[in-house]
Amino acid sequence: MTGVVVGDGEIGPDADLATRARYGRWLVVRTVASSGAGHIGGPLSAMDLWVALYFRVLNIRPADPAWPHRDRFILSKGHSAIGLYAVMAQRGYFPVDELATFDRGDSRLQGHPDMTCLPGLDASTGSLGQGLAVGVGIALGARLRGLPFRTWVMLGDGECQEGMVWEATLAASRLGLENLMAIVDVNGLQQYGLPKVLEASRGDRREPWPGDQLRRVFQSFDWRVLDVDGHDFDSILAACDIARDGKSAGRPTVILARTIKGRGLSFMEGRHAWHARIPTPDEVEQARLELGIDESGRPA
Repeated sequence: MTGVVVGDGEIGPDADLATRARYGRWLVVRTVASSGAGHIGGPLSAMDLWVALYFRVLNIRPADPAWPHRDRFILSKGHSAIGLYAVMAQRGYFPVDELATFDRGDSRLQGHPDMTCLPGLDASTGSLGQGLAVGVGIALGARLRGLPFRTWVMLGDGECQEGMVWEATLAASRLGLENLMAIVDVNGLQQYGLPKVLEASRGDRREPWPGDQLRRVFQSFDWRVLDVDGHDFDSILAACDIARDGKSAGRPTVILARTIKGRGLSFMEGRHAWHARIPTPDEVEQARLELGIDESGRPA
C-alpha cells in the first residue's frame, strides 16, 4: 500500500494502529468543523475499532472495491459515517483531501453512507436499527452461493433499542449464520434517552443497556458473545480472531466493545453534547494539540 496523501505530506504504509487512530480522530474533528455538519462523539468512540478492522482484520482490496470475495462491512449507526470515511481514506479507497467535500450535495461522502455514491460501501444506512438485517441477508446470500467472505456489522448501543435489531438477531441465530459478526460500540451514552415519567426532558442519556443486559440478551438468542476494551488494539484483534475462527458451532458472533464517547479529547470524553456539535476554531486547535498533530496536519 502506498503512502496516503494528506495535503502536502503523507502517512507511510508502516504507521502503527495507534497513530492511524490519532490521525483518524483529527480528520473527524477537522472535517466536521470545516463542513459545519456531522457527528463527532460516536466516530471518536469507534475509531480504534475501524482502524483495527480496516488495517488488520477485513479481507479487502481497496483498489478493487467490488472484489466478490471481499469481506463486507456495514455501518449500521450510519450517522458516524465521517469516522468510517476517515479510515477508508487512510486505507486508500479515496484521497484524504476528498474529505473536504463531506456532506455536500454532489459529494461521494454523504452525511450517512450511500453505497450508490462511494465504492467500498456495502450498504446505505442512516435509519437506525436496519444494518444488522442487511447483514443477515448478505451473510445468508454468501452461504447460499458458497462464497467464503465474512460479513461484519457495527451497531451503536443506543441503536440496539430498535426492535428490528432483535428481529435480525433472532433470524441470524435461527439460520446459523456463523459467517456473521456484529460489533456493538458500547459507549454508554446516547443523544436522547427514555423519557422520565412526568418530566419534560430528553430522558436519561446514560447507559442505554446498564450492567450486563446486552450480553444476556444476545446470549438468550444463542449468539456467541465476546467482551473487549474497544480502545485496546490487542483486545480488539484477539476478539476478531476468535470471531472468525470457525469454531462458533453454527452461531453468529457479537463483540461488545466498551468505549468512551468522544475518546481522545479531554473536553469531549463522556459528554453527550458532543454527539453532533460543531467545534469552534479554538476547540479545533485544542484537538490538534491533544492528538499530537503538527501544524502541517500530520501526526507528530
